[in-house]
Amino acid sequence: MENSNQVHTFRGNDRLLYGIILGVLAFWLFAQTTLNINVGMAKDLGMEQNAMNIAVSITSLFSGIFIVVFGGLADRVGRVKMIQIGFIFSIIGSALVALTPAGSLATPVLMTGRIFQGLSGAAIMPASLALVKAYWDGAARQRAVSLWSIGSWGGSGFCALFGGLVASNLGWRYIFWATVVISIIGFLMVKGTPESKGEPKPGYKFDLAGIVTFMISIIALQILLSKGSDFGWTSLLSLGLLAGFVIFGLIFYKIESGNGNAFVDFKLFKNSIYTGATISNFLLNATAGILIVSLSLVQLGAGLSSQESGLLTLGYAIAIVAFIRVGEKLLQKFGARKPMIWGSLIVGLSIILLMQTQVMTETYKILAIIAYTLFGLGLAFYATPSTDAALSNLPDDQAGAGSGIYKMASSLGVALGVAVSAAVFTALSGQTGPIEWMDGLINFAGRQDNLALRQGALVALGLNLLMVILAIISILMTVPKHVKTNNN
Repeated sequence: MENSNQVHTFRGNDRLLYGIILGVLAFWLFAQTTLNINVGMAKDLGMEQNAMNIAVSITSLFSGIFIVVFGGLADRVGRVKMIQIGFIFSIIGSALVALTPAGSLATPVLMTGRIFQGLSGAAIMPASLALVKAYWDGAARQRAVSLWSIGSWGGSGFCALFGGLVASNLGWRYIFWATVVISIIGFLMVKGTPESKGEPKPGYKFDLAGIVTFMISIIALQILLSKGSDFGWTSLLSLGLLAGFVIFGLIFYKIESGNGNAFVDFKLFKNSIYTGATISNFLLNATAGILIVSLSLVQLGAGLSSQESGLLTLGYAIAIVAFIRVGEKLLQKFGARKPMIWGSLIVGLSIILLMQTQVMTETYKILAIIAYTLFGLGLAFYATPSTDAALSNLPDDQAGAGSGIYKMASSLGVALGVAVSAAVFTALSGQTGPIEWMDGLINFAGRQDNLALRQGALVALGLNLLMVILAIISILMTVPKHVKTNNN
């Protein structure tokens, strides 16, 4: 139950919805273009590539660290206010990136700007999902979730292509000046929306101890996932980060358990539908590991350029944008469970196609085009039903924190999936000869000098298929048949 009488009279409209989507795009479509334009940026700014790589990853790192914290704060201080704060962060961060000077000041200015962009995403994503829950109901909410998902999933699918086109024709700084403009427009579109907060609790105290221990634990995990391969997975630093994650995670759990002021209420996970949606969301996002494995395979094993390999994935982005609304219609007709399972099965089929590393290059390129299109189709079927199932089963006063946990599952899933897939592929493909236990099981056509690469990719992709199977099991165990979403 919300604490503002305006909630009962105000209903979400397209001005508010599209204002929110501009905020989502500012992160997923614009800020994430650095995944593709970072080499050119480093050259223009005179930065070492290692420093630029940190600038690329630091945005997602700060978003992942703060997304649950800001989601919980949104429930207390107001979701509209938190979205507006996110827009201000985006304006500051994007302007700093656009104004980054070449030379000695490049690294500190760029890093600061990228941190603000990450904080922007952390503020806008959970607060906006909580606002969707508060101000839209039934089919209208499902439409709003679909359009929100187009902004996030579609934006991430097109960011590399979009960034490359703008950087090549206008210059990379124009990307971030455009972000400033759309953030200002989004801020103005959201402005004037009645505030939405969670039900205030008597004697509420700010949960500083819980937030600090949570942040330390997640920082350790994020750094381990993103940099573990560089440090060495068994190095003292990696083991120390793992210990820090576990120790502070346990301290956090002890602090939050039975704490009436906890910013993360573990009672949320007593709802099996919310838990199942969150776990399967984590696992399906972890299949992002197929990107780094299959693209590395065709570049290292078949000699394709980064541009040629990138074009193989175009169907992925197009399918997500084209079919997300289909996922919404499937949700309305069948409930959440069936389209979530169907989407997962299609993702599994796409991985099976990519696992056919025994074929010749031209055949594999055709399989990859089909596979990436199916990958986008499966995620499109899954996205809206999963998000709606999670939102519909959140209590109103925990909508921000619960949305933050759901979205954090996405970012951690991607980080884990990429890290594990890359580590397995690198370890196996670096062998001097073929993998002994696979020798004779599969007949690899064509060149034999790249056999270790092809076998390593097969195993790494197989791990991603296992994640899909686990996601399907979690859905079957937690999301009941013909589940009715709670639209009250």
